Amino acid sequence: MILVFALLLTIAVIAFTLSVRKRDLPRFEPLSPVAHLEERRARIYENLRDLQFEYRVGKLSEADYQQTKTGLQQELVGVLAEIDRLQGTPQPEPPVAAPPPVSGTVCPHCNAGFPQPLKFCGECGKPMGQGGAN
Repeated sequence: MILVFALLLTIAVIAFTLSVRKRDLPRFEPLSPVAHLEERRARIYENLRDLQFEYRVGKLSEADYQQTKTGLQQELVGVLAEIDRLQGTPQPEPPVAAPPPVSGTVCPHCNAGFPQPLKFCGECGKPMGQGGAN
């Protein structure tokens, strides 16, 4: 009895599968040609945020942080260039070198430059010293 039921169920499944018409299937929406690149870009940004957090809490040395950050930034540049190429966006002109920061806006610890005087460095968090704002 069970064998007959299993046989009938198998025949019914095969008949149903063969009777499905193409118009009954849902339409496949093609993905954007840049969708996977957009996802990759988001993951790289997330990795950069995580990397900066781990460096600030002391899990990474300066050399490891800089090496990993540079690698992620280079990968990001490639992904952004590929997105622009696929979307037909013209490549921006390379940025003109920024003028050197005003005296007192460079961190004496990590050499990060800032447009206005600060009390604490925005990169390493250490006091800016005599050059910072009071």
